[in-house]
Amino acid sequence: MKTDKKVLDSTSSKPSQPQSRQVYAPDSSQSQLSAEPSQTQTTLRRSLRQRHLTMIAIGGAIGTGLFVASGATIAQAGPGGALVAYALIGIMVWLIMQALGEMAAFLPLAGSFGEYGTRFVSPSFGFAIGWNYWFNWAITVAAELVAAALVMKYWFPHTPSIVWSALFLAILFIINALSAKAYGESEFWFAAIKVAAVLVFLILGIAMIAGILGDSPGTRNWTAGQAPFVGGYKGVILVLLVAGYSFQGTELIGTAAGEAEDPSRSIPRAIRTIFWRIVLFYIGAIAVIGFLIPYTDPSLLRASETNIAISPFTLVFEKAGILGAASLMNAVILTSVLSAGTSGLYASTRMLFALAENGQAPRILKKLSHHQVPFNALVATTLVGLAGFITSLIGDGKAYEFLLTLSAMAGFITWAGIAWCHWKFRKALKAQGIPLSKLPYRSRFFPAGSIVSLVTCFLIMVGQAYEPLTQGEPISEVLSPFIGIPFFLALWWGHKLITHAPAVKPESANLGE
Repeated sequence: MKTDKKVLDSTSSKPSQPQSRQVYAPDSSQSQLSAEPSQTQTTLRRSLRQRHLTMIAIGGAIGTGLFVASGATIAQAGPGGALVAYALIGIMVWLIMQALGEMAAFLPLAGSFGEYGTRFVSPSFGFAIGWNYWFNWAITVAAELVAAALVMKYWFPHTPSIVWSALFLAILFIINALSAKAYGESEFWFAAIKVAAVLVFLILGIAMIAGILGDSPGTRNWTAGQAPFVGGYKGVILVLLVAGYSFQGTELIGTAAGEAEDPSRSIPRAIRTIFWRIVLFYIGAIAVIGFLIPYTDPSLLRASETNIAISPFTLVFEKAGILGAASLMNAVILTSVLSAGTSGLYASTRMLFALAENGQAPRILKKLSHHQVPFNALVATTLVGLAGFITSLIGDGKAYEFLLTLSAMAGFITWAGIAWCHWKFRKALKAQGIPLSKLPYRSRFFPAGSIVSLVTCFLIMVGQAYEPLTQGEPISEVLSPFIGIPFFLALWWGHKLITHAPAVKPESANLGE
């Protein structure tokens, strides 16, 4: 759901638990979540309903990666290559979400995978994953402020960008400051707009392909030139990287689990919808674009937040005779940007709150407002996002580009961390004699699913060097995508060096809320 960084640069009830188990509690200040408001306001309120979680899950998968970057992927790899790449990433994301769903339904905690890293791998690993994820989304908030201003220039080219960015930052802050339910409602409607746009696009596209609306191009765009696979396997590899960025944000459902009304039921239901909706929206949309627009169309490569008029969705709508297609897609993309910004602020705030709960961040960040929102954590994250945005206005923006590059790898690190936590979670269940029948939701393909997810994330991260290497770029360009990895390792090993925290043994892992 996040704005694709490459595109931006170019332009309640608790689950059933066994009554007897070994519990290792490394920190007595573990977060305790309640279904009812607390009189002392030391707990988060479980107010996110089933429909909120479902839309958070699907909203995380739909963003500018689909509406804008999909055109460039078809131009690079052809319609067949793009389909294969997005299908492969979609399967990987589905496996990761199954792993996260299993843990989140059993232990619905605000810190989600950061907390799981602390409980099942080591306190140092949890510390690193948590801060890595917080930084990633805090910088993403800044990126969305830049993107929102670019989108608004379509309608108001003479209004200073900083005006729109300030306005949207205020909107994001107010939504998150109200309550978790306010965030859930906003994301529900933002996602609903995106879903409606994709469904209309698919219906019109199929009608055009079938010849019901206008002249059908048949299958000629799938066979012209090098289509359907342009550049062979190399084209697919390049598109895999873009597809990976496009899907980042689907893990938001794990963060939201800490405030879900009935996590043992609502999370599994939301997880089950992800794969099929990804198939419908991404695979369906790319297939329609591939049929209706030849991969040689130069407009596909030029689509960006600064030129919505040549988004592949806009091109198809215009072919269908939809008046004001560019303005329509501009509005939809603006909702995507706001959705990503709102979710980013929500996710990073909850992660910072959970880190404070575990003693891994200043305790002042644990404070909740009377709406049971981690207000201090929200303010801190907003200020960091604002600082990131300000750096984009200074000089040539090199500091901001550095921050984006630093955070670019964080999503893949998070996904790999989820897969590793799931592996250790299953080891803990086995060591403590907890049968799989106690799980409210079970990942279907363990251990293969976690292994495949972990290996795929690793290959994608290594693949960041493929394009600059093949293009003969200097070594600095080859290595720049990887600067997020030393940052993560410094957090991990630095915490271990200072605290001497041992790795968690499966038989002593904390499996209780």
